[in-house]
Amino acid sequence: MKLGESEVEVATRDGKGKNLVKHWIGYIRTAVGNRTVSSVMLALLSSLALFAQSEIPEWCRALPRREYKALERVAVSDTWFEVYKVAPGVFAIYEPHQSEETISYLIVGNKRALLFDTGLGIGNLRRTTSELTRLPIMVLNSHTHNDHVGDNWQFDSVYGMDTEFTRTNAKGSRQDAQSEIAPAEICGKLPNGFDPKTYQTRPWRITAFTHDGDRIDLGGRSLEVIATPGHTPDAISLLDRANGLLFTGDTYYPATIWLYRPETDLDAYSTSIRRLAALSSQIRIVLGAHNVPVAKPEVLSQLVTGFEAVRAGKVAPIPGSPGQVIYKVDSFAFRMRAPESRQ
Repeated sequence: MKLGESEVEVATRDGKGKNLVKHWIGYIRTAVGNRTVSSVMLALLSSLALFAQSEIPEWCRALPRREYKALERVAVSDTWFEVYKVAPGVFAIYEPHQSEETISYLIVGNKRALLFDTGLGIGNLRRTTSELTRLPIMVLNSHTHNDHVGDNWQFDSVYGMDTEFTRTNAKGSRQDAQSEIAPAEICGKLPNGFDPKTYQTRPWRITAFTHDGDRIDLGGRSLEVIATPGHTPDAISLLDRANGLLFTGDTYYPATIWLYRPETDLDAYSTSIRRLAALSSQIRIVLGAHNVPVAKPEVLSQLVTGFEAVRAGKVAPIPGSPGQVIYKVDSFAFRMRAPESRQ
């Protein structure tokens, strides 16, 4: 609680005002027995409830997502994360308290583990992964947008794609990171000890470069690197062929797919999703990097169909933020530059 804040102010700031108001209404009713509770007091408290509820970001109201009920949750000490075991030796590390709802994956072999992305860098990912495995961990990013590389700096072994985009982002940044912690982007509280004023994407050292077609041996588990540029020049997917797992990063996830930034290449994206769809018969589970960690393989061919319809002009654009539009087709949505912005 900040100095000078009331309990109601704290609860409102933390998105808990509605529960607090319910508590006090119950308390007042108990205190006066069967007598009528002051209508003025109830009106005041109800107004506070509505105010507190309005302070909750709209995206936050969808949480918790129902799909997580079917997954096995794994207890960890850092409350910024929720961890789920989504397949043998595979942990989805989910950040539900920030609007990106980023998901990183710890993939464990017999000799070492691979961490596919490191999230926003708000929680302590190194400590969390140490609670999940004692094996040495190498990091490989699905791409190097700030919400996927935030804790790269905590690890000694970080692989990256050999692109200028990757090398530039490895220098770190502050502006994008600061935008992630604006009030409308946070659901609940930031972790104890986290300093918003100094928050940035810290620089990290690329210890080795990886390329399309590389195979990574974890001991009893082999992962194949698939270059899937489009969302970014350095976007990749990982294929665990033996176990039928495809980790798609931001090339596919079950939410609005962002394809509007300057580094996005729509032609490359189209080629990449076709490449992934061709693997559908070998896949049991598709694991994207936001919102929900598991999807059926049929989604890959459906993604191609939906994106083709957008590019063919068969889907009407919905105005979004300035210079952006959203195309909705079936269960997919694509946030893209407005047509005049692409000319």
